[in-house]
Amino acid sequence: MYRQFFGLNRSPFDISPDPYFLFATVRHNEALASIVHGVIRRKGFMVLTGEVGTGKTLMVRCLMELLRTRHVATANVFNPRLRPAEFLYYIIGDLGMTVASPDNKGILLLQLYNYLIARQRTNQATVLIVDEAHNMDVELLEEIRLLTNLETAQQKLLQIVLVGQPELDQKMDSPQLRQLKQRITLRCTLEPLEESETKAYIWRRLERAGANSRASSLFSEGATSAVYHYSRGIPRLINTICENALIAAYACQSKFVNKEIIDEVAVDLRLHVSQGSALSSNGLTEGQQVLARSMLDLIDVLERMAHGSPVSAQTGDSEAKMV
Repeated sequence: MYRQFFGLNRSPFDISPDPYFLFATVRHNEALASIVHGVIRRKGFMVLTGEVGTGKTLMVRCLMELLRTRHVATANVFNPRLRPAEFLYYIIGDLGMTVASPDNKGILLLQLYNYLIARQRTNQATVLIVDEAHNMDVELLEEIRLLTNLETAQQKLLQIVLVGQPELDQKMDSPQLRQLKQRITLRCTLEPLEESETKAYIWRRLERAGANSRASSLFSEGATSAVYHYSRGIPRLINTICENALIAAYACQSKFVNKEIIDEVAVDLRLHVSQGSALSSNGLTEGQQVLARSMLDLIDVLERMAHGSPVSAQTGDSEAKMV
């Protein structure tokens, strides 16, 4: 709809994790390089975490493409809410094998082990990537710990990368998963973009979508600053805001996006209220503070009455005795 108006050949801010639009910061490059190195060198067990919308799934897509160029077999589990036998069944199927016995966990493990041994003999690595790993229950995480025992005397047969939100780190810190935590050889964290990175991110995606030299002029300086303010540097929110901003600019036949358009989009998406309103230092609104004080006063009155003490209560400017 707006692509022809702005001279674009594709939508620059789709939220689907397309590696074509990867904007790799120094931190992203470090994380990607570290995981690839860990897989190639058979480091075993790695964890990648990041807040919602920071680009973890896109990182997984890029990781898989890089590994395939190095002849690494990959199994990608994107829905980890599975029972252990279902989990093994899925891994074996995603690695391209015909499942021998779907309901027999022992046979599934043996089939996986034989596959890994065959690849190890030709010096080929195999990696299991589990996205949304923070949704895994303790039973399945324990199953993954047991998979790390698939090894020879020299190296791990299966490299494992868990990808999830910060809750994954909290889960891994629980005492019942301490054995799994000790096996982690690499931890990486994806952080939100900084303001300068947000501006470069917007320009990069516009450029890749066909804006070329015009990429830096489609969003004003004030607009990119406003995008950072409302998105807090989270790529998914940046995409949502910018996509809606281009539509709004097209609707009013404006050839560029200014700060006012971003502000309007933020209101429509209710991003302007994300920080709360009239919050005090203790996190309560003014109305909540009044209610809290009233409740405390009432509790004090009831306690005094329970001990038979006279209680004074003020109503407006008058004072009444309660006995």
